[in-house]
Amino acid sequence: MTDATDGPDDRFHVFDTTLRDGAQREGINLTVADKLTIARHLDDFGVGFIEGGWPGANPRDTEFFQRAQEEIDFRHAQLVAFGATRKAGVRAEDDRQVAALLDSGAPVITLVAKSHDRHVELALRTTLDENLAMVRDTVSYLRGHGRRVFIDCEHFFDGYRANPDYALQVVRAAYEAGADVVVLCDTNGGMLPAQVGETVREVIEATGARLGIHAQDDTGCAVANTLAAVDAGATHVQCTANGYGERVGNANLFPVVAALEIKYGRRVLPQGALAEMTRISHAIAEVVNLTPSTHQPYVGVSAFAHKAGLHASAIKVDPDLYQHIDPERVGNTMRMLVSDMAGRASIELKGKELGVDLGGDRELIGRVVERVKERELAGYTYEAADASFELLLREEAEGRARRYYRVESWRAIAEDRPDGIHANEATVKLWAKGERIVATAEGNGPVDALDRALRVALERIYPQLAALKLTDYKVRILEGGRGTGSITRVLVSTSDERGEWSTVGVAENVIAASWQALDDAYAYGLRRAGVEPLE
Repeated sequence: MTDATDGPDDRFHVFDTTLRDGAQREGINLTVADKLTIARHLDDFGVGFIEGGWPGANPRDTEFFQRAQEEIDFRHAQLVAFGATRKAGVRAEDDRQVAALLDSGAPVITLVAKSHDRHVELALRTTLDENLAMVRDTVSYLRGHGRRVFIDCEHFFDGYRANPDYALQVVRAAYEAGADVVVLCDTNGGMLPAQVGETVREVIEATGARLGIHAQDDTGCAVANTLAAVDAGATHVQCTANGYGERVGNANLFPVVAALEIKYGRRVLPQGALAEMTRISHAIAEVVNLTPSTHQPYVGVSAFAHKAGLHASAIKVDPDLYQHIDPERVGNTMRMLVSDMAGRASIELKGKELGVDLGGDRELIGRVVERVKERELAGYTYEAADASFELLLREEAEGRARRYYRVESWRAIAEDRPDGIHANEATVKLWAKGERIVATAEGNGPVDALDRALRVALERIYPQLAALKLTDYKVRILEGGRGTGSITRVLVSTSDERGEWSTVGVAENVIAASWQALDDAYAYGLRRAGVEPLE
């Protein structure tokens, strides 16, 4: 492991605790391999410190520190081990978990310390004076072994309100013993920005210590609280990727960093790293096996998506009129959503996005607008089905639907047998390149059987279809008052080696709606593959 050299100086810290605090989110269970992958992503992003976990507390974290030093050549970040101050009544040099912190080999150590008098007496079951000694002794001991030390003052804001004199004594004890940064933790996440800012200013004035902030998001204010602390003088921010963390989560690394770099004009990342933010966010979401939040600030796929026709008209003149930043600065893109709210500007901009130049043809654009509105009235949605919309758009622009086969008929059969076997079979009859083809296939459900039958029918003629995979399938009932006869909308997501696209179908029959979406998916996939359609 090498020291961080290429990045901002030490006057301001971006400290990531995804691998420790973020991993406490319900539903996240990281393997050592997962943690190593995330650490690489965070180092690529350029954070200054990566808190890897609590060595000695569990074998997984102990193994992570060993492997991280052997397998990762950190270019920007320093690895941080997390632990607690020595136990009450035990010398720091005799405390096994303190020894585990040194054994981790991490150059930086974060110690959690009690700063709320009630927690000292009820949770630690020791005296207030002994708690101060535990802080001083552990910091001094680790400093004596060449480690840089940060102190996390747990429950600081609640403790400061209950007993400000004692909370300040903890800060002074840590700082005077050699802690580089004293981090004020809103452990319960109950603070608001004005309260955080006022407290940080008072603590700096009273102690002179270098302060950091660790904010939980229980009031929905973790990012705002973090920035309020920076405004008040904090120079160390602790965050997690995508805001992962216990309960509702922590301050989200990405909007905090984006605000510091773009809104505050403070360089906290290596040159060019901000443009990697969206990619890093989504990559980490994949590792933890959580769907990326579509509406996350800066990095969500909807962060720069525009639906209203009024917005589109303004954006056509100047994108900055309805966007607070250029999305490319954070590696994201602007998207135009097509819906029944769409106006001419929305359709024209969406066409450009999809590579279809409508050339300002008002009549053509008007036809597309009216067709979209008619289709959405019938239940279709093109916000999440760009591929179906592009097929519609090209059909209007070219004056005809250019398809790759002509369907004669299809059918799907679901059968329950007395022996408990469930059978699903589909038959497709179609014409392609002058040839009539009849294909039958079984599947895991009638829709899967239809998909397989269509593949059987077409793959000999269009071998490009072998690369297509159905990746997602969603059904929504649009008119619930009609029960099983309600209108059904189906969204199908399909992928090839180069990307993914979505198509939509609507019918009173879920199988018929599915067929429409599959039909569009195959047509779009063949177009992407460069196959010429039938005349």
